[in-house]
Amino acid sequence: MTIVHYEKDGAVGVVTLAKPPHNLIDEALLQGLLGAYEQAVAQGCRSILLRSGMRHFCAGADVEGFRAGGRRRDQAGLEQLLDALENVAVPTVAAVHGAALGGGLELAVTCDMIVAADTASFGMAEASLGLLPLLGGVQRVTQRVGPARAKELAMFGRRQDPVALERWGLINLVVAESELPTASMSWARQLAAGPTVALRGIKTLANLSARHGIAGADAKQTDINNIMWASEDQRRGIAAFMATGPGSAVFEGN
Repeated sequence: MTIVHYEKDGAVGVVTLAKPPHNLIDEALLQGLLGAYEQAVAQGCRSILLRSGMRHFCAGADVEGFRAGGRRRDQAGLEQLLDALENVAVPTVAAVHGAALGGGLELAVTCDMIVAADTASFGMAEASLGLLPLLGGVQRVTQRVGPARAKELAMFGRRQDPVALERWGLINLVVAESELPTASMSWARQLAAGPTVALRGIKTLANLSARHGIAGADAKQTDINNIMWASEDQRRGIAAFMATGPGSAVFEGN
């Protein structure tokens, strides 16, 4: 049974979680997700849309899958896998419907942007089990909403309304559930049509800043600038601006 489906839709890599009944996260799901991301990049996709084919986006982690003698197994391996998902070379958009709970919320925040249905629910329920979020959720949520709100989410473990989380900065956009497929694909297609090299640089600098502060990003700024200046899309963008004005460039991703 394939638990993560991948298809190429134009320049968008569409990755669909399909592990019955609720996409509970285990090593197999994470490895399948990483494999789908790698396939998307290898096939020239310029953005990735992560979505669910089940009732929920993801109802949490399969806790037994992360336990070995009562402890989380292979911490270093999990961190490397999460890092690979979070820093994949193209922009990622999560389309969330149903519940994104525990590991499901953590999986969503590895994406660059989150578009959520107004009927979705989010929560970090691990504390009710005597646990803390297993997949880096506390620190990644803190990056988006600040420490006070992150502590509130993780310590109380309540389900949260997506409109409130949009206001806090965890979610980028909330839409009617019926509009989620169209809206999330529109975001993914807009990103895929952008200057891929420059967008990769923006993503890298943002992630470096979140993890290592402004100084950490500044230390890489020149290298990233040089990669951007060497791109064909940079030349296309400036030429189009000079000829026909802003917003007129057609980028090819190189």
